[in-house]
Amino acid sequence: MDYLVGIDLGSTSLKAVVYDARGRVVASAARPTERFHPDPAHPEWTVWQPEQIWGGTADALREAVARLDDPGRIRAVAVTGMGMDGVPIDAQGHWLYPFISWLDPRTAPQLEWWKAHIGAEKVFSVGGNPLWAINSALRILWMKEHEPQVLARTDKWLLIEDFLNFMLCGRRATDYSMASCTLLFDQRRLAWSEEMFSLSGIDRRLMPDVHPAGTVLGEVTSAAAQATGLPAGTPVVLGGHDHLCGALPVGAFRPGVVLDVTGTWEIVSATIPKPVLTPQVQKAGLTIQAHVARGMHAAWASTPAGEALEWFRKQLVCAPSGRGEAESGADWAALMAAAAQSPPGAGGVLFLPHLSGATCPVVDPHSRGGFAGLRSMTTMGDLVRAIVEGLDYQFLDMLNSFEAGLGMRAERIVAVGGAVRNEFWMQNKADVLGKTIEAPQAEEATPLGAAILAGIGVGIFKDEQDACERVCRPGRVYRPDAAMGRTYAEGFEAYRRLYPALSGICG
Repeated sequence: MDYLVGIDLGSTSLKAVVYDARGRVVASAARPTERFHPDPAHPEWTVWQPEQIWGGTADALREAVARLDDPGRIRAVAVTGMGMDGVPIDAQGHWLYPFISWLDPRTAPQLEWWKAHIGAEKVFSVGGNPLWAINSALRILWMKEHEPQVLARTDKWLLIEDFLNFMLCGRRATDYSMASCTLLFDQRRLAWSEEMFSLSGIDRRLMPDVHPAGTVLGEVTSAAAQATGLPAGTPVVLGGHDHLCGALPVGAFRPGVVLDVTGTWEIVSATIPKPVLTPQVQKAGLTIQAHVARGMHAAWASTPAGEALEWFRKQLVCAPSGRGEAESGADWAALMAAAAQSPPGAGGVLFLPHLSGATCPVVDPHSRGGFAGLRSMTTMGDLVRAIVEGLDYQFLDMLNSFEAGLGMRAERIVAVGGAVRNEFWMQNKADVLGKTIEAPQAEEATPLGAAILAGIGVGIFKDEQDACERVCRPGRVYRPDAAMGRTYAEGFEAYRRLYPALSGICG
């Protein structure tokens, strides 16, 4: 039986997962992703050390591979993970500075420079990117200003997945989805943008060659084989951005399918056949990005979601810190049971889920959250239900902006992430939307998506559709309760009045 390896470089863990050709986990292991704060003068600066990223991943690979009956059955390996953190590499392959983490705020001045000299509208019209302080090009500008001697020695700036591929096979390259995260990529041409290099003053030579996801880069070197346990000569295939890889095993890479990834954050993503780079789409807070699925693009937006429920659990239910997982699980069960006892509409309580600002379709980082409609008889269950309903109204608002801005219709909604285990939340989301939500079974969907790309690269799968048919397994289906339609239609209209009412007070 053939094995495929997916590596997932996340902000909390470095995972190595071995799958068979049916998408079933054969072996897995993980190591923590460690944050470092190396400058006492700037304690908020946060980096990933390249030696820990490589060392932790190599350890996880070695542990997972050691559990296999025959490592020689591994046909290919691919990497996925977070999108914008990069490292400068010199001509000899030595890293020259740590990865500046997306958690690091140091590039705020470079963001303001970019807004003033290039502009958000121009950036979006070329690359489909909103302007965030974490964009890769802003790290390069910071390096140019503060560490010019490092940048002068740099041969290539490698994003974190590309760095791991380099360590595995020695090739310096990236894929379209990762290049899309840099502010320097042309979405229409699927190539580096000479215009953006000229406007920013960033040297074109710093960026590696770019190829479609699923491209075979090279083979695991003898040194990498010794470090990881992977057989020398194993093909290394280009993966891509994590949330896009996660769309592959659940069939959310076709136009008309909306993927809802809900955990601490909610990422809403739609596959589109070509980039839509209009002012309307930009103002709605959407990102346009090349997909890991060949010939496709993605439109997506993200906003905090489960974070709001966790805030309520910790701060208002007064759960003591340091409680075990079982006790926290009991808290969640009690909260959802209380919410289920509250009537639809939460007894007239509404919740605006802007605890970390607003991102889509309202773009306002200064917006704040709030409850409205509280009375002396309001219960804890009403508050929890109002939070869930507020998050689901927010999702409906995002979905409407997708359909209006992209000229698409959401024919299917596929849900993955930690929230799919919360049956009350998922059913409420279907009721608020008035649409069916599918929650397929997927074992570690993100690294499985990387493994699918590895399989496509070496011919185990013909294409994404063939892979999905072989690995996707049906799960729970949530159908809307038609009797809830009027209640939630009225609730949604009231929800949409919350932000304008509160923005002048709390903004």
